[in-house]
Order: sequence, then structure tokens, then C-alpha cells
Amino acid sequence: MNKILTYTAIGCIAILAACDSPAKKVEKANENLIAAEANLDQAQRDSAENFENFRREVNLLIDDNEKAIIFYKNQIKAENRKITDAEQKMIDQLEQRNINSRIKIREYKENGKDEWKAFKVEFKHDMDELGEAIKGLTVKNK
Repeated sequence: MNKILTYTAIGCIAILAACDSPAKKVEKANENLIAAEANLDQAQRDSAENFENFRREVNLLIDDNEKAIIFYKNQIKAENRKITDAEQKMIDQLEQRNINSRIKIREYKENGKDEWKAFKVEFKHDMDELGEAIKGLTVKNK
């Protein structure tokens, strides 16, 4: 019987120790809320930093595209040959696509992680295609 009382007392003490008072529950909830807000703030800073890094990289690619187009035009001038209508049309299209890319990245507003990922994939694909088209233009001239 003594053992039963001892075990019962230990069990009651353990249960009481495990139960928090309402004040402790509120305090823990506040601590959890503060931690969650800190995590959210950090995630937002990381996301903004990630976007700015991507924007810088893309702007460098756009600048390189502009330089390649200018180089191509100068190469034609150096050869003393006239740009054909087809070449001019292609150059104009590539320049416009490059300008549109700069505008698109400048005006992009983040609307969630999934949308950002989709935008980034599509934008990278478009930039790769544009870069290949410009590279193809300069290769054809050689």
C-alpha cells in the first residue's frame, strides 16, 4: 500500500509539474510568436537579398547583350558593308527584347515564394534564349 501511495504521489507531482498555468501558457505563446516574427523577418530579408542579387546578375547580362549588339554593328561598319533589312530587323528585335527584359526585371514585384520561383525560371530561360540569339547573330557575321 505504501508503494502505491508513493507512486500515486509521484504521478500527481509529475502531472502537476507538466501542467502549465494559464500565465505560463500565454508567456510561451508570446515567446513562440516573437520567434516566429523574427524568423519571418529574416526570411523576408533573405528573399529581398536573393532578389537583389538576381536583379544585379540579370542587369549585367543585359549590359553584356547591349555591348554584343553594339560590337556587331561596329563590326559591320568596320567591314564597310551595309546592314541588310533582315539584319536590321533582327537587330531591332534583339534590342527590343533586351530593353523589355530590363523593364520586366525592374518592375517585378514579389508576390510570394512560388510566383518568384516561376518568374525566375521563366526569366532565366528568356535571358538564355536572348543570349543565344545575340551570340548567333555575331557568329553568322564571321
